[in-house]
Amino acid sequence: MSGVGPLSQDWEPVVLRKKAPTAAARKDEKAVNAARRTGAEIDTIKKYNAGTNKAASSSTSLNTKRLDDDTENLAHDRVPTELKKAIMQARMDKKLTQAQLAQLINEKPQVIQEYESGKAIPNQQIIGKLERALGAKLRGKK
Repeated sequence: MSGVGPLSQDWEPVVLRKKAPTAAARKDEKAVNAARRTGAEIDTIKKYNAGTNKAASSSTSLNTKRLDDDTENLAHDRVPTELKKAIMQARMDKKLTQAQLAQLINEKPQVIQEYESGKAIPNQQIIGKLERALGAKLRGKK
């Protein structure tokens, strides 16, 4: 190694430090008190409705008011009286019970009971099956 000048270092010294405290560590009571003692600046923020569910339930928005003011009738249509009587009459003419008629159209007996009592929601497929099984026209008598 002749001809080489004085030995020197080519790199800078590296200083290792601890990581900065996380957000949770900065908020704990000990850290806040230590910061107060040292005179550091502390920000306190009051969050609106923090930790409650008031925003979701108590405030009435425009959509909620619109829904409350809505007076639309949302009930389903029921079997008309003429159809109930027509099904009963056609079934009696064929001398069938509700259970036998239900078996003929591959439905449960409860379906026939609901149609004859007027509690069912009219289904055109079932009415069509009833027309074929009873041999009577049930629709279009208005």
